[in-house]
Amino acid sequence: MDGLRAYRMISAMWIRSTMAYRASFAMTTFGNFAATMLDFVAILLMFSRVDALGGYSLPEVAFLYGLSATSFGLTDFAIGSMERLGQRVRDGTLDTLLVRPAPVLAQVAADRFGLRRLGRVTQGVLVLGYALTGVDIDWSVPKLLLMPVMLVSGFGIFAAVFVAGAAFQFVAQDASEVQNAFTYGGTTLLQYPPTVFAKELVRGVTFVLPLAFVNWLPACYVLGRPYPLGLPVWTAFVSPLVAAGCCALAGAAWRAGLRSYRSTGS
Repeated sequence: MDGLRAYRMISAMWIRSTMAYRASFAMTTFGNFAATMLDFVAILLMFSRVDALGGYSLPEVAFLYGLSATSFGLTDFAIGSMERLGQRVRDGTLDTLLVRPAPVLAQVAADRFGLRRLGRVTQGVLVLGYALTGVDIDWSVPKLLLMPVMLVSGFGIFAAVFVAGAAFQFVAQDASEVQNAFTYGGTTLLQYPPTVFAKELVRGVTFVLPLAFVNWLPACYVLGRPYPLGLPVWTAFVSPLVAAGCCALAGAAWRAGLRSYRSTGS
């Protein structure tokens, strides 16, 4: 509760600072929206030359894209500032956070809270809405209930990746690009069907870094598609458990990294 309170107060401070310059906020938010929309424009250009990508139609690929982009957008909006931890470790400014009477994780997550990241969330929601109007789904109660579960579980999995990546920076000191390879790179990977990737890669993001549980496996159930690697049907419903496990491991990694921190010396 102390962490949530500290996060709320720090993020509110940065929001007030951002809204003091409303025109700048509007332009940066639109820029964030436009930059991320170019990713989907690239997919539209692909489908101007092909009818299917890995056996998936445009609405189905848009469905995968919307789920991944929305989940990641919400995570990036909430704790995207975690990627700056490496710089704080390198220049010693993390020491300032250690002496404050608030959890360090909450302070790092809320640091320079970027309200402009709403542009990424909006883009993901719009693509998901477009996909739902065009995709052919035989809706049922389990499929309807799985939709919000996918988004919440995806948020949890991506949040765990952000925190674990930040914990790694305690050792590497400035490895933000390594962290981005798994966060931004992970969401880009999930925006395409699993059928276009090698089985070794699909196994890696299923059993090692379980990003496949963000959208691939649950979406296969919703779309009525074959499961990657021939996995059983029930794997579509274990995303919440996977997210909880990932968050627990990321929390342990964060505590271990924080205990190993020795400042910058001289």
